Amino acid sequence: MAGKPDFYVILGVMRSASQEDIRKAYLKSVQKLHPDKNENPGETEMFLDVQQAYEVLADPKRRSQYNATLPPEPQKPKLPVTETILLSRKSLLKMEEQQMLYALLQLTPDDSLAETAAPPLNFCLVLDVSTSMKGEKLDVVKATAIQLMKKLRPQDIFSVVTFSDRAEVIIPSSRNIDIRRAQSRIQMLSTSGGTEIFQGLQTGVEEIRQYLKPTSVNHIILLTDGQTYGDEQACLELAQQVSDEGIGISGLGIGNSWNDIFLDAIASRTGGNCMYVSNPQDIQKFLVDKFDRLSQVIVEEVAMQFKTGPGVEFSFAFRLQPEAAPLTPESPIRLGPILKENNLNVLFEFKVKPEAGTTDEIMLLDGQIDIAMSASLHPIPPIRVNISRPITSDITTDVPPPEIVQALSRLTIYRIQEKAREEVSSGEYDKAAEHLQRMATHLLAQGERSLAKTVLLEAENIQKQKAFSENGEKQIKFGTRALLLPGEIKQ
Repeated sequence: MAGKPDFYVILGVMRSASQEDIRKAYLKSVQKLHPDKNENPGETEMFLDVQQAYEVLADPKRRSQYNATLPPEPQKPKLPVTETILLSRKSLLKMEEQQMLYALLQLTPDDSLAETAAPPLNFCLVLDVSTSMKGEKLDVVKATAIQLMKKLRPQDIFSVVTFSDRAEVIIPSSRNIDIRRAQSRIQMLSTSGGTEIFQGLQTGVEEIRQYLKPTSVNHIILLTDGQTYGDEQACLELAQQVSDEGIGISGLGIGNSWNDIFLDAIASRTGGNCMYVSNPQDIQKFLVDKFDRLSQVIVEEVAMQFKTGPGVEFSFAFRLQPEAAPLTPESPIRLGPILKENNLNVLFEFKVKPEAGTTDEIMLLDGQIDIAMSASLHPIPPIRVNISRPITSDITTDVPPPEIVQALSRLTIYRIQEKAREEVSSGEYDKAAEHLQRMATHLLAQGERSLAKTVLLEAENIQKQKAFSENGEKQIKFGTRALLLPGEIKQ
């Protein structure tokens, strides 16, 4: 077999891949390498290799004959990303109660990727220009959009869409934008009408799709200061659809009137994140920081397909870095991109029910991590992920790894505010106030005095008004989420 191509490596699949997995991998490779789209040397030859690999592996009989010629599969192939999984417990107890276990997934880019050129951006700003955006908010948005245009590289694609109760393409998707003409169009923006997010989001997706390629960072930033009405489900379905196409969506909410739960749900489906801007003057910083992060992407997309074991619930997933955000714990879960010299860290929570402990070992999760990286000519083989733990009757005092302890200590504060919001919604005001008071104690212990003061004021407000204030609710949610953020991106 020496010197012969490995068809599984060419398609970027495991040898245990199903026929459907092979078909999907083939279609993905064809989309990237089709002769009509070839831009780099050697891609035509690779396209022919992909065709040959598929012809063999798609035919069960030919695949079986080919498998017989293969040497043993390498236990750990060389990959541009190294995965580490840390678990909060060494074993689970045989007991008649539900148990919790946490897993911290760390994906570390290889040092060699530090010199890798970031892929081109296919980037769309979807801007709310409804009446409520009038004044300083729109003025700062205009200035920032112009600033972002001036940061574009020759290979980047940029577009701007506005929406109120209708959507309009202000700058069509293109490279090498005429800055003077585009600046004039942006400066002419004015406000009117209501807020219908689906129209803006759908138009932004159409602009991204014009130049959609797996070798680009395809991303939409949706900026709004208000709530949409009646089209939420259509937005969520569109987000799920574009997630399968490799398009990310991030949301930026201004002020207190927008629906943070809704924007979080859109972003989490695509591996994006949601940001809160309380002061219009901060819009520029948030948008520029987000743009700079997208320009630092070296692995465009990481997704995990999985199944859980009997009696195991995958109850929670939260990306800790490079951008803190809740993720939808459903297969496939979009983990987001990997940035230069930055880990992708995600914390998982598992609930293990008593009926799961009938064997000597519990399989918590079995699956694979798929990596999309345009800098690699060959598809990257998936990373096999298997998380299991033995069952024991002996009570042990496990000490979780310090990385998990640190993550949980910060994430616990964030989740307390989630619990308080649920309790306010269900009318349990005293419980919500107690949770917030406990949260404030944790924050003071960590030196977060300003945020602790906001939390205590909201606890008092809930007891008196039976509700969060709009401003306080978002300050607490995104303030506790900010505690999870890593430091500035290394340049």
